Amino acid sequence: HVVLIDEVSRVHLGIQFFFWIFPHILKQWYQRRVRVSAGNLTGRIAWATLSDKIGRPATFHLFAFGSVAIYASLPTIIQQVIQNQSAGSLMAFCGLSVAAISMFGGVYSILPAYESDLFGTKYVGANHGKMLLFSSTAAILGPSTFLALRSMSEKAAITDLVGKIDPAAFLEKFGSDVSMVDKLVEAKTVTVAKLMEIAPSGVRDPTPFLYDTSFYSIAAAISLGAVAHLMIKPVNPKWYEKVEPTISEIKKD
Repeated sequence: HVVLIDEVSRVHLGIQFFFWIFPHILKQWYQRRVRVSAGNLTGRIAWATLSDKIGRPATFHLFAFGSVAIYASLPTIIQQVIQNQSAGSLMAFCGLSVAAISMFGGVYSILPAYESDLFGTKYVGANHGKMLLFSSTAAILGPSTFLALRSMSEKAAITDLVGKIDPAAFLEKFGSDVSMVDKLVEAKTVTVAKLMEIAPSGVRDPTPFLYDTSFYSIAAAISLGAVAHLMIKPVNPKWYEKVEPTISEIKKD
C-alpha cells in the first residue's frame, strides 16, 4: 500500500512541477491554455481507454517510466531548439509537454479503479483519501523543491556570466563593483537578462538551460517511484479480512 502511494506521489510531483515550469519555458505556446486543458482532458479518456486494454498495472508502468523518459530527454530537446532553431525539436517539446500533462488526467481517472484492483472495493474511499493526501503533499513540495534547484542554477549562471563581462561595463550598468554581485542578485538588481545586455558577443544566453538540473532531478525522483511500482505484489491471503457469517447463514447450518 505504501509502495503504491510512493509511486503515485512521485509521478504526481513530477506532473505538478511540469504545470509550474511549463509557462516559464515556452510562454507564447502556453498562452493558448486550451491546449493544456485539452491534454489533461484527453489524458483522462485516452489513458482510461488504454488501461482497459492493457491493464491498469501496465498503464501505471507507462506513467512512471514514460515520465522518466520525458523529463530526462527535455534538456537535450531544448538544447536542440536553441542551437539549431529546429522546428522538429520544438514540436517534440510541445508533444512531450502534452504527453506529460495527459498523464495528470490519466492518473486520476484510473487510480480509484486501480486501488480497487489492489486492495478491494470495501475501503476504496479510505485508500483513495490516502492517495490524495500524498498527492497534495507532492503538489506543495514538488514546485518549491525544484524552484530551489532552479535558483541554484540561476546563481551559477550569473556567476559564470559575470566572469565573462568587463568589470567596467558591469560598473556602468549597475553602478556597483563586481564584488557586490551577490547583494545585487538578492535585490533582483542583477539578473541573467540584464547581464546578457552587456555580455560580449557570442556568449550564450543560459536562460533556457536553467531548468536542466530540475528536469534531471525529477527524472531521478520518478525513477524511484517506477522501481517502487515494480515491487507491488498481490496481497498475501493471510491479510485478507475474515468475513463473519450472517445470522441467516448460521441458521441454515
